[in-house]
Amino acid sequence: MNESFSPRTPQQALAALLDHHAPARLLQVGASEIPAVQAFQQAHPDCRLARTPADRLPLDIAAQRFDLAVVADCLEHLPKRSGLELLGGIRNLNASRIAVLADLQACGWQETDFYGLALQASERFRRDDQVLHLFTYDLRDYKQTPDWLNARFWANPENFGKYWW
Repeated sequence: MNESFSPRTPQQALAALLDHHAPARLLQVGASEIPAVQAFQQAHPDCRLARTPADRLPLDIAAQRFDLAVVADCLEHLPKRSGLELLGGIRNLNASRIAVLADLQACGWQETDFYGLALQASERFRRDDQVLHLFTYDLRDYKQTPDWLNARFWANPENFGKYWW
């Protein structure tokens, strides 16, 4: 990640993500309302939004799949283990894309904690003494398919008996 700070505000960055992905089903996790999510929902009334506080997902929400999950004002209110379980569960079961906005100093996390969950550092924002980090995850960009992983390298019967490894 570039060590400089973004010229945008966190809300502008979230709004850009929402506009880019245009989710039909959106999950918001956090203790407070997110203005970018509210504006997106007003502009896209057909978007199905599910909101939950900074805690474990309720069973009705945990059983659903979302196009994008936005987590903000959340990790600062949870023990680290609960936060890891929450983000890992959302990533594995509930959403193909995640955007996490967090104050690392307030929540006691390190950037490497997010890397361990396969999230990428996208932007950093500064307001007075507070620094917010935006981490993102997109299943489609998580791992590039290696060149060798294709059908032409699978089971080459013409080579049976010719080579010994």
